[in-house]
This record gives sequence, structure tokens and C-alpha cells, in this order.
Amino acid sequence: MASTETTSADAPAKDNTHHDLAGLEAGLDALETVQVGRTPFRQVFVQKILPPVIAIALVLVVWQALISFKIVTDPSKLPPLSAVWNEIENAWLEGKLLGYIWTSVSRGLLGFLFALVIGTPLGLLVARVRFVRAAIGPILQGLQSLPSVAWVPPAVVWFGLNNSMMYTVILLGAVPSIANGLVSGVDQVPPLFLRAGRTMGATGLRGTWHVVLPAALPGYVAGLKQGWAFSWRSLMAAEIIASFPDLGVGLGQLLENGRNAIDMAMVFEAILLILVVGIAIDLLIFSPLERWVLRSRGLLVKS
Repeated sequence: MASTETTSADAPAKDNTHHDLAGLEAGLDALETVQVGRTPFRQVFVQKILPPVIAIALVLVVWQALISFKIVTDPSKLPPLSAVWNEIENAWLEGKLLGYIWTSVSRGLLGFLFALVIGTPLGLLVARVRFVRAAIGPILQGLQSLPSVAWVPPAVVWFGLNNSMMYTVILLGAVPSIANGLVSGVDQVPPLFLRAGRTMGATGLRGTWHVVLPAALPGYVAGLKQGWAFSWRSLMAAEIIASFPDLGVGLGQLLENGRNAIDMAMVFEAILLILVVGIAIDLLIFSPLERWVLRSRGLLVKS
């Protein structure tokens, strides 16, 4: 009889304990849940768009002031803004402006895709195989610090003046950055994730696909951004040095044409276009991708 009473008395206590644990878990889940909502356009404009616009406007004001106040009087050193704008306007009216941009952007993006296909498995191999890391890791670090322009002369000798030479220079400039970014991301994966994955049967390729790659994604995306920057710089170096009529006129070739003609308006036209395209690719592709990765992991806190 006493046993029955004890059991009956313990039942409410167990129910209360269960409810307390459930409430605690719900509270922890609420703390870990990232509230994601659409950011108002006004906030995006003030925080993301307006600051670079102001910075660019200040640069243009200083540029024009140097001309207007006769601080720089030689247009062969610093042309007026009106001359640069006329160059851009003439290229647009002649139907050449989009051709300059597309020639370089198509090469850059295709070369970057090739680098992505090569650099990703290479980075995984270096990160997961100790012998490969010891053998190749230092070489990748050294290649990343090597200026891309150094690859242009041997690439011209190997392939001649053609698009294969361009893609080779892009690959040699971008692959080390992509691979090293992935290696860095894998190195920062918490060991607990790997042990949990093995416990659940995620080993070998399954563990790499379902545990390692998702956990290493922030570092990998950072490597992709750096890889694109190296791709773009490598391409510009190749177009400037290895110019040839059959290759078409890209932005690097436009810059070199302006230098040869001592036309500083054309030179600054090319510089501005190179800068605008590089910023646009980053803002339209890599920055949203990086924000999505960080937000999905609760690493991007809305202010």
C-alpha cells in the first residue's frame, strides 16, 4: 500500500520535471533561433549603399578640385572628369563599351569556374590527407603570394597569344586562393561535429559531404571571394601584357591602348570600368552569398 502511495506521489513530480525540461529546451531553442526578416530598403540604403556613394563622390570632388584650382595643370597626368566621361560616352555611342566589358567579364567568370572545379577537390585533398598537406600545402601558400603577372610570360611561351593563355594565368592565380580558403575552413570545423558525424554513420565521402563541407562553408566562401579577386587581377595583367588583335579588346587591353597613345582619359576610363566591374561582381554575387552563409549559421547579427 505504501509503495502504491509513493508511486502515485512521484508521478506528479516526474510530470513537473518533464515539463520543466521541455520548457528549458524550448527556451534554448528560442535563444538559438535566428530571427530573419526582410531588411527595410531605407536601412539597406543608409548602411550599405550610401557610404560608398559618399566616398566615391568625395574622390570625384577632390579630383575636380585639383583641376579647377590649377593644382594639376597637365592633362597628360590627370585629365578632367569631363574628358573621361566623354571617352565613356563615345565608347557607348560607338557600341564598343559593352564589348570591352563583356570580353573581360566572360573570360574572368569562365576562368573562375575552371579554378573552382580544380581548387575545391584540391583543397579537400590537402585538408583531409596529411601526406598531401605536407607535400603540397607550402606550395599552395607560396603560389598564393606569387604575383599573377609573373605567370604571363611562361603562359605566352606555353600556349601563345590566345584565350588558353588567359585561362592559364587565371587558374594559376585563383586556384591557390580557393584551395587555401577551403583548407582554412576545414581546419576550423569543431572536432565535436566530426565525432557526431561518425557516430551517426557519416564517414568517408558521406562525412565530407554532409559534415565537413557544410561546416567549412564560411571559410570556403571567403576563399571564393579572394579567388575571384585574384582571377580578376590575373586577367587584367594578362590582357595588359599579352595584347593581340585576335584576342579582342578587353578592359586590360583598353588600358594598355590608352598608355600607348598617351591618352590619360582612356587610361582612367579603363581604370574606372575595371573598378566598377570588380565591385559589381562582388556586390551581386559574393556578398549576398557570404551574408546567406553567415545568417544561416547565426553569425550575422542584425543591428
